[in-house]
Amino acid sequence: MRIAVIGAGGTGGFFGGLLARAGENVTFLARGATLEAIRAHGLTVKSRLVGEFTVRAGATDDPGDVGPVDLVLFCVKAYDTRPAAEMIGPLIHSETAILSVQNGIDNAERIAETLGRSAALVAIALVSSAIESPGVVAHVAGGRIVLGDLRDGRDPRLQRFHEIFERAGIGTEIREDIRAALWEKFVVICGLSGMTTLTRLPLGPILADPESSAMLKGTMAEVECVAHAEGVPIAVGYADRASERMAAWEPRMYGSMYHDLAEGRRLELDTLNGTVVRLGRTRGIATPCNAAIFAALRPYASGRPTLPQPQPD
Repeated sequence: MRIAVIGAGGTGGFFGGLLARAGENVTFLARGATLEAIRAHGLTVKSRLVGEFTVRAGATDDPGDVGPVDLVLFCVKAYDTRPAAEMIGPLIHSETAILSVQNGIDNAERIAETLGRSAALVAIALVSSAIESPGVVAHVAGGRIVLGDLRDGRDPRLQRFHEIFERAGIGTEIREDIRAALWEKFVVICGLSGMTTLTRLPLGPILADPESSAMLKGTMAEVECVAHAEGVPIAVGYADRASERMAAWEPRMYGSMYHDLAEGRRLELDTLNGTVVRLGRTRGIATPCNAAIFAALRPYASGRPTLPQPQPD
């Protein structure tokens, strides 16, 4: 299968690397130092779960060099969704599937609006991985993917993708209630990314402290309340059960937004906690935990802020 991976970061690099290792025809659309590193040395994945390996896959910054593909793994940051969608026309033919593998709850719709075609396929990445250095992805935990179709029914192509991902060692599930699954991940990532970014600490120390642990749980519970107000059929008490499961997770785990903060990059803050605050205000639901995270991180939303220079006496 011809596959283009848009965004060779932690998520795109990990899943694209596994697919390339399994023999699929994968090309990475990347930029800058990452592009040069993949061209020169290949893409390397470091993981104690799937091993350390390097693949020599194609890499370019020009979709015109690739031509039409069967599957686009759309893995860019949510704030880059529209500009990335505008550039991928050369990859698309009538049967091309565009699979949004992103944080947030409305990226597939924005891809469809931009391209003027159906882009209702969604993949929920249940993985903790990040860029260690250009062309090198460090995988910490997880590695599953959940597939679905936002329209009524199930797209028949999903079963083929399921088989391809499974052959590559990617645990895969197809869910018909993919909107609920999106919000289930949204509950978790708003808490995990929000709190690990706010505290600059991994999950373990947050759970070990009663006050920070309570705020993590409160953040997730607020997202569940907003989901119910939006008519999303996630189970009552999902946030409580998800927070209990976190005790068994890798204690060194950070949310993806933390890595962006640490590197001085733009944050997906508006996509995550900011969306909860906005929807909560619209629905008349108080979201104090998400609002605190949103307010505290806002100065970093566009990247590392410039500090005022000392004034001469």
